[in-house]
Amino acid sequence: MTARRGPGQAPPPEAQGAQEAQGAQPAQDGHPSWEALAEAVAGCTRCPELAAARTRVVPGRRPPSARLLVVGEAPGAQEDASGEPFVGRSGQLLDEVLAGAGLDRAQVAVTNTLKCRPPANRKPRRAETERCRGWLRTQIALLDPAVIVTLGGSAAEWFFGPGVRLGALRAEPLTWEGRRVVATYHPSAAIRWGPAGAPLAALREDLRTAAALVAAA
Repeated sequence: MTARRGPGQAPPPEAQGAQEAQGAQPAQDGHPSWEALAEAVAGCTRCPELAAARTRVVPGRRPPSARLLVVGEAPGAQEDASGEPFVGRSGQLLDEVLAGAGLDRAQVAVTNTLKCRPPANRKPRRAETERCRGWLRTQIALLDPAVIVTLGGSAAEWFFGPGVRLGALRAEPLTWEGRRVVATYHPSAAIRWGPAGAPLAALREDLRTAAALVAAA
């Protein structure tokens, strides 16, 4: 069922985000260029609390030939300071695990469901995620990745809905709008549980799975 808007009603937050994303200068394929999209994201103020507190917006990083897209939750303090995704301890662990799976971080696209750091690194609120949804949707359309990896519960919920559990998602092959998806733990969870913890073992296993899917695509 599709909800209808009455006269004078504003579109829902996700639709407004998509309209803003599509307002960026289009490339030849009809999607905005990554650079134009990043510039548009940098001016977004749809979440007043996040816009007021942020140092920099973190649109993400896209190597030209990337076939794998990694989606995390939101920028942390170091990402907020640098404007680059996954540059703190979680990013260092992500680089290590990617390399262990035979994947070069320099060839992997990386972004988050939110482009601004939530204050004190709190979990993104559902309304914030919905306001930011159009940006990530446009990034996925622009990148056209063969495989998407979601890191952590918030990223998994973006694709598969509120309340999903990583354990259940990891137990079956996943697709989202015709794309292969691998849901796994966030590197921060692997850090919290330590080198002998289950999240790190799962992260390593799941990125090996993602690498195999990319190779077979």
